[in-house]
Amino acid sequence: MLTHAGCLLACLRDDFPHIPFPAHWDLPGGGAEPGETPLACGLRELHEEFGLRLPPGRLTGRAFAAWNDPGRQSWMFHGQLRPEEIAAIRFGDEGQEWRMMPVQEFIAHPRAVPHFRQRVRLILAEASADI
Repeated sequence: MLTHAGCLLACLRDDFPHIPFPAHWDLPGGGAEPGETPLACGLRELHEEFGLRLPPGRLTGRAFAAWNDPGRQSWMFHGQLRPEEIAAIRFGDEGQEWRMMPVQEFIAHPRAVPHFRQRVRLILAEASADI
């Protein structure tokens, strides 16, 4: 989850019936390749999907139970984007569109990936508790 000025980077998933959550608002990410750490996976997916390269130290992560297999872990990373990074986004070939969506809009959106709505709320609550 990458944020700036009360918004987060979101993309509208493709509308294919064979993918989970077709035509839903999603966050950057994806599955790890063999031997890839969760952080390396997140950074690779960010580059593939949005053309952005962030240093690992800009992200903090948290593990959750995977939505489709509670026995496995899924990671969500949080970091801040700078205006020049947002301007440099080059959308890849997955998804219909991207936008910097107000966080509260994403959390309330009926077509946001359901488990991400809950996780965004939790991570932001934890982050504000640390301040």
